[in-house]
Amino acid sequence: MLGFEHYAIGFVDALRRTGLTVPVGRTLTFIDAVTALGVDDETHVYWAGRSTLLDRPEDTPLYDAVFRYWWNQDERALRESAVEIETVTIAVDEEEPDDDGEAGDDEGDEDGEIQEVRFSAAEVLSAKDFAECTDAEMAEVYELMNRLRLAGPFREARRSVRTTRRVRPDIRRTVQLALRSEGEPIRRAFVEHGERPRRVVFLLDVSGSMETYSRVLVRFIHAAVVGRQRVEAFALGTRLTRLTRELSSRDPDSALAKAAEAVEDWSGGTRLGDGLRMFNDQWGQRGMARGAVVVILSDGWDRGEPEVMGEQMGRLHRVAHSVVWVNPLKASPGYAPLAAGMAAALPHVDTFIEGHSVDSLSNLAKVVVGV
Repeated sequence: MLGFEHYAIGFVDALRRTGLTVPVGRTLTFIDAVTALGVDDETHVYWAGRSTLLDRPEDTPLYDAVFRYWWNQDERALRESAVEIETVTIAVDEEEPDDDGEAGDDEGDEDGEIQEVRFSAAEVLSAKDFAECTDAEMAEVYELMNRLRLAGPFREARRSVRTTRRVRPDIRRTVQLALRSEGEPIRRAFVEHGERPRRVVFLLDVSGSMETYSRVLVRFIHAAVVGRQRVEAFALGTRLTRLTRELSSRDPDSALAKAAEAVEDWSGGTRLGDGLRMFNDQWGQRGMARGAVVVILSDGWDRGEPEVMGEQMGRLHRVAHSVVWVNPLKASPGYAPLAAGMAAALPHVDTFIEGHSVDSLSNLAKVVVGV
């Protein structure tokens, strides 16, 4: 079975390279399942992987294609699938050319090395800047983004829950159990603080300078709103617009259409400082931002006064659990936060990250969970 483990790990790696998310624990479960069923029957291997490695039924066609390719070397299965694993052969010839500028004969080509490089189209696309994607690629980007999930973060709740750990005695339940044994506390009960989701607040810059990215980022926010509890969404332009209700529909197209209709200043100007002041006055100080993870998605260009931006970011940072700033321009070579608004905001930002690709948004999801 040791030899099979190498094939199993390679199979899971192939699934990951096509865009599927497979945690390490699922790989071990897959190996245990095949160990119990046996590797002699291909059907056993197929269903062991399908039942342990997949989360969503819509991923089944891609799983089938990778399975046929990996176990049967059926390349046609991948060509017919939605995501193709491409193979590129690269010839590396380290031989020095002759004096007349031509390489040596075939006999001397033995020093050359032929390398086969395998990569996933989805993997390449997930790292591509949204601004460089074609319309067809953007459609695939949206499909990749549908697989992103925003889990956590959690905070300690006031209400206690039962536990088997010896954390804090549950006197009331211990007495109730003792009454069943003639007053003898044979069994003791314990409780501990429960957990509840920490609120996450998204503030999306919808100004003209963010147009290329805002229409993609709003899809990520939509997935977060419908994927977990206690998520709020706002649009920042020349005014502040709450979008939580519009983005609560599970139909992405319907939700985005409602959001676009609600935001009157989409692709207009931006006054981030004034928008943050409105958020702090109407929502943040009332409790929405208290103890929350606030995620600002903006390039930092602001037509307002930098002093206003710094003051309002300070107010926000004092009540929030953490402030994360996502700037799509941060990935640009030689980028420096020279914009006055961005420079004024940075001292009050806990985490400053990129937001230009699917990979960067996947990293954002991890950052939000970890703060």
